[in-house]
Amino acid sequence: MFVRNAGRFLRCLFLFVLTISFSSQLWAHAVLMESTPSANATVSGSDIAISLRFNVRIDGGRSRIRLGSSDGTSTNLPLTTDSGPDRLQSKAVGLKPGTYKLIWQVLASDGHMTSGEIPFTVR
Repeated sequence: MFVRNAGRFLRCLFLFVLTISFSSQLWAHAVLMESTPSANATVSGSDIAISLRFNVRIDGGRSRIRLGSSDGTSTNLPLTTDSGPDRLQSKAVGLKPGTYKLIWQVLASDGHMTSGEIPFTVR
């Protein structure tokens, strides 16, 4: 009886470990947790500090931020090298009043690329 229960216990333990390992991979995709400027924010000034924080470690060397303007053009923004393992930081300078969007693309620690956009307005 003990051997039969031990086998059942080991099978359950194996399924539990398998489930945990797959769920941790699902959570490894980069999800944007906070941003400056935040989505749909209105900011003042021509120079804007940019900070994006994600839920996992990202590869800053293979990640990008572009600034898109209302006329359809976009510009790559240089990334700060000391941002931290889960952040991208940059600065947009010389902005004129209007609507913009940050277009980001990051490589997460699980090897998957994630991208998104953050619209904002400069007044």
